[in-house]
Amino acid sequence: MSGINLALRRELLNRQLPRQLLFPVLRSYTTAPTRHIVFKYNTNKPVTYSKPVFTRCISTSYGASNATSTGKSKLPLAGVRVLDMSRVLAGPYCTQILGDLGADIIKVEHPGRGDDTRAWGPPFAEYKDGREGPGESAYYLSVNRNKKSLGLSFAHPEGVEILHELAKNCDVLVENYLPSSLKKYNMDYDSIRKINPRMIYASITGYGQTGPYSNRPGFDVMVEAEFGLMHLTGSRDGPPVKVGVAVTDLTTGLYACNSIMAALLARANTGEGQHLDVCLSDVQTATLANMAESVLISGKRDSGRWGTAHPSVVPYQGFKTADGDIFLGGANDRLFGILCEKLGKPEWSKDPKYVTNNERVRNRKELEDLIEVETTKRTTQEWLDILKGSGLPYAAVNDVMGTLNHEHTKARGMVQEIDHPSCGPIKVLSPPVKYSNANPSIRSPPPLLGEHTDEVLEYVVGLKRDRIQSLRAKGVVA
Repeated sequence: MSGINLALRRELLNRQLPRQLLFPVLRSYTTAPTRHIVFKYNTNKPVTYSKPVFTRCISTSYGASNATSTGKSKLPLAGVRVLDMSRVLAGPYCTQILGDLGADIIKVEHPGRGDDTRAWGPPFAEYKDGREGPGESAYYLSVNRNKKSLGLSFAHPEGVEILHELAKNCDVLVENYLPSSLKKYNMDYDSIRKINPRMIYASITGYGQTGPYSNRPGFDVMVEAEFGLMHLTGSRDGPPVKVGVAVTDLTTGLYACNSIMAALLARANTGEGQHLDVCLSDVQTATLANMAESVLISGKRDSGRWGTAHPSVVPYQGFKTADGDIFLGGANDRLFGILCEKLGKPEWSKDPKYVTNNERVRNRKELEDLIEVETTKRTTQEWLDILKGSGLPYAAVNDVMGTLNHEHTKARGMVQEIDHPSCGPIKVLSPPVKYSNANPSIRSPPPLLGEHTDEVLEYVVGLKRDRIQSLRAKGVVA
């Protein structure tokens, strides 16, 4: 039995619930009709059940279940339903990971414009089915697979009613609005826990639910700047620069995802939901890691930007070649000796100025210049061939195209082609973690705006088709 079913079993055994109280308890665990559950109860025996009761799942239709599948097809989060009210990157990245792992993601979008990133292009994957517009933006496509799109305006009271019904039937809610913004719609945590006390409610913001900056809108680059990362990034004598991808958004999404899964495990034991306050500023501070700890221990300011170099290990950085760059990691005396041999300068490893790492750090500039004189004599590929099998850590400095076409990227299956309903075949990145007894996968492409509105409203909320048409005519849904 799963941990969740064991938790339910313990709860029922401990409480010896009368039959009339069993159904509310079971409804908090499942959206399956209770007639599918078989009970045995009398005054002398504990309650038992004959089927798993945590049956929410992602599928091509809302009637099927992956929750009890076995072997390589098993999805770790099958049976978990997520109400995704987030936009742009951190929140959608979080929910995409949950979706890859099998959770059923209902993405709530503005019925007219959708997620902001739908307009963030070029590039766009062009429509091939005759619909108007430039296509689906690459930005949007990167973080929204394995989701169902519900076009819904919750500025309308009927839209709020629908959200409340969805919240009753979901395990997790993810949102990235400013603190208290959702209170006027009764969609804040305090309101939601009254209708679903088992809800895991994750709020992703720039600066958190408390503190002097809590009501400031926060974007990745601003947080990079104000919380240390930008100061540490860039060349030694150059200005601070932002990281090439929105790494603070992405790491915040990862922390949010991990926290949600931990909260689901906790709920299996306690039966209680909770509010998760996840913010870019906290995550950025936490991921300063050893750089922050060095300042805390020494009481001194950090050593600033080092480009690709390491402040206390030499040589350990990128060097120019005849046609690009290569990273060389002479991280200890033995590895430095190998590097010297391969550069055709074995005498350097015996030179008193370079014989130990301390001396190499002291004579950094001179040694780095000497190495680059040698590396620029050959192409990157020539150096890769020379260093192969030497035991020295090394790497070509590739651009994104080089990364996607890399033989190792291909061997690991990190790029795959999927069929989009309006754009045709498109290439996307794959889920990165390989499981021995599960198969996180891309089961559906990033959805068109409102692609699943009717499906969600009919099968999750329980609305009749004429009611859905009425809501569409009013502009409540799309």
